Amino acid sequence: MEEVNQILERMYDRRGGFCLVEELMRDGGLTREKVEGAMAAIEAKGQALERLPGRGVKLAEPIRMDAHLITRGLSVRRVGRDAVCFGEVGSTNDVARGAGVAGGCDGLVITAEAQTAGRGRHGRAWVSQPGRNVLASVVLEQGTGPLATEAVTIAAGVAIAEGVHQACGAPCRLKWPNDVLLEEGKLAGVLVETFSTARGPWLVVGFGVNVNEAPPAEAVDRPAAALRTHAGAVERIEVLRSVLVRLDAWVRAIEAGQFEALHQAWVSRCGMINQRVTVQSQGRLVTGRVLDVSPLEGLVLACDNGQTVSLHANASTIVG
Repeated sequence: MEEVNQILERMYDRRGGFCLVEELMRDGGLTREKVEGAMAAIEAKGQALERLPGRGVKLAEPIRMDAHLITRGLSVRRVGRDAVCFGEVGSTNDVARGAGVAGGCDGLVITAEAQTAGRGRHGRAWVSQPGRNVLASVVLEQGTGPLATEAVTIAAGVAIAEGVHQACGAPCRLKWPNDVLLEEGKLAGVLVETFSTARGPWLVVGFGVNVNEAPPAEAVDRPAAALRTHAGAVERIEVLRSVLVRLDAWVRAIEAGQFEALHQAWVSRCGMINQRVTVQSQGRLVTGRVLDVSPLEGLVLACDNGQTVSLHANASTIVG
């Protein structure tokens, strides 16, 4: 496996360019048989290779998600220490939940090239063509210091916005509770779910980022955006790595009780303050002016009846 990862790294770092087999042999101190064997193993994992006589070999597009490429050298303490990559699953959140039940996987990242039952909040489907976008979930053990679900939802949105900007410079905005916007289209969404095991409570942070392709208009209920349209070609693995680094940092901030820093990071990217909105929450409609977005209390509204209310993300959605 070490030789396979070594060859995969070299081809990935030269993405867009060919590598001569002789070059791979020389740089890695490997025989031709070892290099050819490593390339066969890479293809066996589902990654196609493109070969041209006289030019060598390179990773064919799309480059598949790979656990080694995701985690190598990643400067994280908790989120993204380990990863498992699948071709197709029902839902990455469901796989992450299963991993949490099995135990020993705090911070594990689950990715998939395709989902057959990907979902967003309130039972909405998450639509993405195979091999085009980031589909991922992170499982987090609550432990002795529970992570507030509301704060993690807010943090995930901020982490995606920051990670995308770091990866390709695209300026993202945030819309409560879980939308990441690029210009007027939805670029990414977050679904945080909770579950319990004999060892205690867990969280799954699921997210999808439209990197190469937005879903067709007829498949979604609001305008969507993709990074490739706005920022040109960007590698999915690099987007995911940047998001994981930022999510790890914000999870640490939540553990340390640094909610004001999270609050400021959210508000700086949110255009909702002082806007008038209507929210469906726990079977009722609430209309008012947005006063704030709190990492612990949710959306804070000055209602038309004079009351100030706080609406939690897991039970609310903006309808107007």
